[in-house]
Amino acid sequence: MNDQPNNSDTKWMGAGLFAAFAASLCCITPVIVFAAGISGAASAFSWLEPFRPYLIGLTVLLLGFAWYQKLKPQWNPECACEENLSFWNTKGFLGIVTILVALLLAFPYYSDAFFPKQNNQKVVYVQESQIQTITLDIEGMTCTGCEASVENAAVGVDGVLEAEASYDTGKATIKYDRSKTDRETIVAAINKTGFTVADNQVN
Repeated sequence: MNDQPNNSDTKWMGAGLFAAFAASLCCITPVIVFAAGISGAASAFSWLEPFRPYLIGLTVLLLGFAWYQKLKPQWNPECACEENLSFWNTKGFLGIVTILVALLLAFPYYSDAFFPKQNNQKVVYVQESQIQTITLDIEGMTCTGCEASVENAAVGVDGVLEAEASYDTGKATIKYDRSKTDRETIVAAINKTGFTVADNQVN
């Protein structure tokens, strides 16, 4: 039999997968940038964050419709068409797409796993009088991957002892040895990631 009616199912699956990818692109980009060693592009898609709930809703609708199309009763139950379907039009493939979509939508919650955890602190001896702490307002952070990107940029500066960022508050707290570096150098390093230091203050 003809596979043509099922081609629309594949299109719904593809559209759902694309919408899920777009919904998580703001958090996928910092990981790709970190892995590729590219500076200045980590926050390139942070503008998508306000649209994330709508993209998630669209993903659920598209995938739900694809499952409805796949599971609805056939008009001719005696037809053996199902046996002749290509893999791309089967329930098995739709199940794989559903798992991929779930992983993409959950990506913001585990994206920091792709960054080295041990690099946000340095254990060195510094005189207490030389330790400075600053709190920076960071624009563009939308997930744990963004936090890790900012933290890694900060601790990459010689003299920075500790860095902790939070996308919830939009702030990064950084401790550094002021005999080795200064606020301007740290701010410049963070700005190179593509995230922007909007304001800062000394604690």
